[in-house]
Amino acid sequence: MPPPIISRMEGWQSGLMRRTRNAVGRNPSEVQILYPPIKFMTNLSSENLISIFLVVAAILIGWLIAAQIQILSLRKKIKIFLRGKKVKDLEEVLSEQVKRMEGIEGNIKDINKWNEKLQGICDISITKVGVIRFNPFKDTGGDQSFAIALMDSNDNGIVFSSLYTREGTRVYAKPIERGASSYNLSKEEEEAIKKAISD
Repeated sequence: MPPPIISRMEGWQSGLMRRTRNAVGRNPSEVQILYPPIKFMTNLSSENLISIFLVVAAILIGWLIAAQIQILSLRKKIKIFLRGKKVKDLEEVLSEQVKRMEGIEGNIKDINKWNEKLQGICDISITKVGVIRFNPFKDTGGDQSFAIALMDSNDNGIVFSSLYTREGTRVYAKPIERGASSYNLSKEEEEAIKKAISD
């Protein structure tokens, strides 16, 4: 005698096939082909059903255990994140971090503005220097005369030259733009400019 659950399933399948046959005019064998899962279930014994239920239950239990482990790990990370903070929940912490980030962004913008100003000052500051000492009189005296070039990062600036003679000292100043001057340059002045650019 088949188990009660199998008998009920067989009766339910027979009734379903009769109703379907009356509705669409098919014989029971054709209707049975349309419902292979029902036939499969009727062929299962109560032991097989119990085995299937146990396997499904074991899978669900394993999934629940894995989910619980992940939840515990997440809670541990949240506790570490909230350590030392007088807050009630994670939302308050995130709100505080957002405010800090907004403040940091504002500070970065201010720093960038100051950096641009400093860069502009550096561009017009003297960053290149070239000095040449020489003696305009080869036979007498030492290298008392000199030429000095003072330029910024764009090779703009000024070149000074001092000529020492027995009668006195003469000083000349000539503007420099892009490493050249609109005035005639002496050999020593040109060397001082080249030295400043190369250094």
